[in-house]
Amino acid sequence: MGAPAPGSPGARSVGLSASAARRAKTTAHAGAGGGPVGPRLPAGLSARELAVAALDAILHRGITLDEAMASALSSPSWIGLEARDRAFARLLVTSVLRHCGSIDAVLARFLAKPLPREQRRLRLVLQVASAQLLLLTTPPHAAISLAVEQAKRTPRTRHLAALTNAVLRRVAADGRGILAGLDGTQLDIPAWLRSRWTAAYGAQTAGRIARASLTEPLLDLSVKAEPASWAARLGGFLLARGGVRLAHSGRIEEIEGYEDGGWWVQDAAASLPARLLGDVAGLRVLDLCAAPGGKTAELAAAGARVTAVDVSEKRLDRMRANLARLALGAELVVADAADWAPGTTFDAVLLDAPCSATGTIRRHPDILRMKREEDILRLAAEQRRLIGNALRLVAPGGHLVYATCSLEPEEGPAQIAALGERDPAVERVPLTGAEAARLGLAAEWIDCEGSLRTLPFQTPSGAPEGSGMDGFFAARLRRRM
Repeated sequence: MGAPAPGSPGARSVGLSASAARRAKTTAHAGAGGGPVGPRLPAGLSARELAVAALDAILHRGITLDEAMASALSSPSWIGLEARDRAFARLLVTSVLRHCGSIDAVLARFLAKPLPREQRRLRLVLQVASAQLLLLTTPPHAAISLAVEQAKRTPRTRHLAALTNAVLRRVAADGRGILAGLDGTQLDIPAWLRSRWTAAYGAQTAGRIARASLTEPLLDLSVKAEPASWAARLGGFLLARGGVRLAHSGRIEEIEGYEDGGWWVQDAAASLPARLLGDVAGLRVLDLCAAPGGKTAELAAAGARVTAVDVSEKRLDRMRANLARLALGAELVVADAADWAPGTTFDAVLLDAPCSATGTIRRHPDILRMKREEDILRLAAEQRRLIGNALRLVAPGGHLVYATCSLEPEEGPAQIAALGERDPAVERVPLTGAEAARLGLAAEWIDCEGSLRTLPFQTPSGAPEGSGMDGFFAARLRRRM
């Protein structure tokens, strides 16, 4: 994982300055993750406490990264934290999630014995500080002194402040050399997931998937019009078929064009499945499991009359706000896509089904710590229900595109193979090489069955070498007349 540029949140030293102390408020607050109760903290310490609280929620309570951060930032403890400190806290969280195994292996060299289970807060404090010392460019004195301050803040860890100081000084002195000798793909990717990727793709490709999955991604934008102009204005890279890739950290809302609705955030690979429907201008198109809404926006921008269905009213509310910002229209419906029956059919249906999301680990490293192998079979069963209903909603002669952001065969090719066996009313419509080129798809993204398959180490044309994209599967089907 690359170090932040000078001046970024990860590069700056944040100490307990006198001026910051004077600014600290005295409002009492309850810390998350076993944290203390007390006055509002200076920003540097508060950001690190936020990281510890979010990690505790993710690793020990099964809350997703986005939910953990949103929940913490809405609490009195951190609601007033500045944007750059929020971004720094998120960087700390994602760094630990990506490299938890490697960080723990380095820490183990300097701990005489493993920390007891009841010291989970101290473990998180050590992991967050070690991420700064091993992976980022935070000055050692800042990372160590603030971690010691964190240890002192609770009765359960106060007596271990000296241990915290001693261990982190050793990490600062020798940790990077130890880290360089470790195999991160073995330590940071769960063994069950490595085994699955090896079985599905072979050892060499599985290794490339693992290494790419542990890298921090760049930011991709889908733009409504004039992509070359937007790439120039934002200092980004113009991708094939009109996306823009940025080397950006910080608040999305502060990027030029956000308020004016010129673009929306969407990984380059996530923009591909909708293209398999071809020219949708004027067609009635159904987007099932539509949130967070990038594909709905893409279809609406292409001139389709879109109906978007999702089971979560809260997520549809966010979609509605985003579509309003983009000045794009769609009918939004709160319903379970597996049994929704509107009494009509659509010219085309896009089903981006809920899945294990193992193709998106670059952007969602919490998947590494939260998903289990048994989740895949459970999700595959749900996907079968969704495909069955999606086909009932396609007009005769119309197309269905089934997509998942999973790398697992059970959630992609196996679903399509099983569908062909049980439903004679559906036929696969493979992508040809010429069609793939016309749609801006590289030949290596098309599998032997004519389906789309992208892998995290593959890079779209126009992007910086090795910057990757999400892993997606998408197959195009037709309902027979």
